[in-house]
Amino acid sequence: MKKSQSLRQKLLAFLRSSPNFSDDTVRKRRQLSAASRIVFGLLILVVVGTLLLMLPGVGAVRPLTLSEAFFTATSALTVTGLSVITAGTDLTFFGQVILLLLIQVGGVGYMFVAALAMRLIGRRLYVLDRIALSSSLGLDTPEAILRVLRNTFYGILVIEGSGALLLYIHWVLSGVMTDFRTPFYALFHAVSAFCNAGFDLFGGLPEYNGIPKDNISLLILASLIYLGGLGIPVLSELVNWRPGKRFSLNTNVTLVVVTILVIVGWVGFLIDEVFHGVLVDVPLSSKIVQPLFQSISARTAGFAGMENYTHIRPATQLLTMVLMFIGCAPASMGGGITTGTFSVLGLALNSYARGQNDVVVAKKTISANTVRRASAVLTISVGLVMLATFLILVTHELDLATVLFEVISAFATCGLSLGITGELNQFGRVVIAIMMFWGRLGALTIVMAAAQQQFGHQLVQYPEDQILIG
Repeated sequence: MKKSQSLRQKLLAFLRSSPNFSDDTVRKRRQLSAASRIVFGLLILVVVGTLLLMLPGVGAVRPLTLSEAFFTATSALTVTGLSVITAGTDLTFFGQVILLLLIQVGGVGYMFVAALAMRLIGRRLYVLDRIALSSSLGLDTPEAILRVLRNTFYGILVIEGSGALLLYIHWVLSGVMTDFRTPFYALFHAVSAFCNAGFDLFGGLPEYNGIPKDNISLLILASLIYLGGLGIPVLSELVNWRPGKRFSLNTNVTLVVVTILVIVGWVGFLIDEVFHGVLVDVPLSSKIVQPLFQSISARTAGFAGMENYTHIRPATQLLTMVLMFIGCAPASMGGGITTGTFSVLGLALNSYARGQNDVVVAKKTISANTVRRASAVLTISVGLVMLATFLILVTHELDLATVLFEVISAFATCGLSLGITGELNQFGRVVIAIMMFWGRLGALTIVMAAAQQQFGHQLVQYPEDQILIG
């Protein structure tokens, strides 16, 4: 053992003396390993979820086909909500419970669930486990991950439990639903809302037209969606906040940007739909609440809170696509390029317009590497959305607007649709499933797992030249 340790120490000393070795090598290798764990872990879960949904007793009328089970499992684990089946009528209670569990695992993160299970059975978390878990949650504190894990777990239980209780009480008192299904329906929709999944059990039921659209139900669901979209790092800071304690730059920027996006979406939906669109004939209070709910839901939750949603006007479709593409905060229950990427790029553009070399916000300088990574995320995401849209257009007789809407919805793990999900052929379903998978993990995680930068410093520096742009 001593000889083995001595050999490792000598090897490490030799590598450190090499000009092509930096002190960040070990850390970068761990990052690569953590990213790979996240990617392959989700792939394995999709396979398991597909098999579970194909079990006897899951389908209400008939067993789900492989294509239906795969698409539904991917949608649930990526908390998207797009579906080729109607969960409320095509799944038994057993199937709906499986769907709920897949949503919960996909929402809070399977690395989180795996770590929690390991602690419950008494197994310790090794260093690489903590690094992978920290990476999946967007945290830079592997050493404190157990404390964060515990606090986050309790916080999620309180939020989802409170939401389910409020929905149950309101639905019973208001007469929205008063039968034996009410407790489970309240729990299912509270979890689906907090995880920004967008799955509902009311669709397909003759007495309902999608989720209940009364103002109180929408406000409860909107609150759950908003909290879930903030991200675990932000929620962790909010839970642990004490008077006099300052929030981090990430939390401050996230809260400001998310609030601005909600207001912009709210006003935009009001202008377009209240006077000319699907909200013309609804009561005044609903004219205010439904656009607010839809603005919050549009960024990645995917619940349709407005009447006749598939008939929304083109301007509303465009605004929704923008909100979906931006998405939620990093390490949250949603997807999109994230508000963090959007904020960094906006700040970088502002600095460039002012002739400043550094990107500065709140007396803090954003590193050039962060700006480059944000640019890479945007470029890759736009390219992927365009490619997926092209592939579906050439294999289906569908119009551009509805296909682009569907693709962005999948990429943002949103789940809103203009009604074409069921019209997709097998190839189209695979394309959308890939978009959901990519959107849940994020471009940065997949790029880190597949094509991370080479370790060490560049030994040769070439002369600088220019390419015309703009």
